[in-house]
Amino acid sequence: MTPELQAKVERLDALLDSIAARHESVKLASSLAAEDMLLTHAILSRGVKIGIFSLNTGRLHAETVGMYDRVKERYGYDIEQFHPQPEAVEAYVRDHGLNAFYESVELRKDCCGIRKVEPLNRALKDVSAWVTGQRREQSVTRVELHEEEHDAPRNIAKFNPLADWTEAEVWDYLKAFDVPVNPLHARGYPSIGCEPCTRAIRPGEDSRAGRWWWESRDTKECGLHVTNIKIVAEEAPSSAI
Repeated sequence: MTPELQAKVERLDALLDSIAARHESVKLASSLAAEDMLLTHAILSRGVKIGIFSLNTGRLHAETVGMYDRVKERYGYDIEQFHPQPEAVEAYVRDHGLNAFYESVELRKDCCGIRKVEPLNRALKDVSAWVTGQRREQSVTRVELHEEEHDAPRNIAKFNPLADWTEAEVWDYLKAFDVPVNPLHARGYPSIGCEPCTRAIRPGEDSRAGRWWWESRDTKECGLHVTNIKIVAEEAPSSAI
C-alpha cells in the first residue's frame, strides 16, 4: 500500500469513528458493489458502530444476492435487507407492465420509487445519519458531492466518506485487504443496480454509463440521492433538462 493510500485509509477510519461517535444511530446503505464493500470492511473489521443495510429490490442480479452470504461468511454479519411493498409492485406491474421503466423516465422513476426509495425511507426512519459509497468521479450527477451534507427530505445527516477517492484507490484498498467483491465487476460492471437496468460499460464510458443506459446522462439517479438530482437540474443547460 502506498503512503498516499495509507493516509487516505487512516483518514477514512477516523471519519467513520467520528460519524459513529456523533450519531447514536447511523447506517450504511450498501449496494454490495465495490465502494460499499470497501466501507463494509472498514466498518466490520474494526467493529465501528454503524449498521449496514441493503435494498433488495426483487430484481437484483444473482451475483449481487450472493454477496449477502459472502459478507456473512467473511465478517459474521447479516446485512439487513429491505424489500419493496408487494402491493405496490403488483399494482405497478398490473397498470404498466413488468418492464415499463424502459418506456419513459417517469415510469422508470416510479419503479425506482417503489423498489428503492420507499424501502430506503423505511430503512432510515429511526436513524439520525446515513453513510453512502458515492464518489465524485463516478458521474456528472455527482461532481459536486460533499463529504458531509444534510439530507433535507429526511432531515438527517448524510456522509459520503469516499467522495474524493478515485476508482484506482478503491480497488487498491479492496486488493490490499482482500475484501470480497461482486463478481459482476470482473465482467465490466463498475456500477451495479437492478439486473434489467444495468449493463456492462464500454471502453471510455464513465462508471455509471451502464445504469439506465437508454436515458440521458443527467437523469441517472433513482431518487435515493435527491441532492444530486437537484444540483444537475440547476446546473444543466436547458436542452438537457
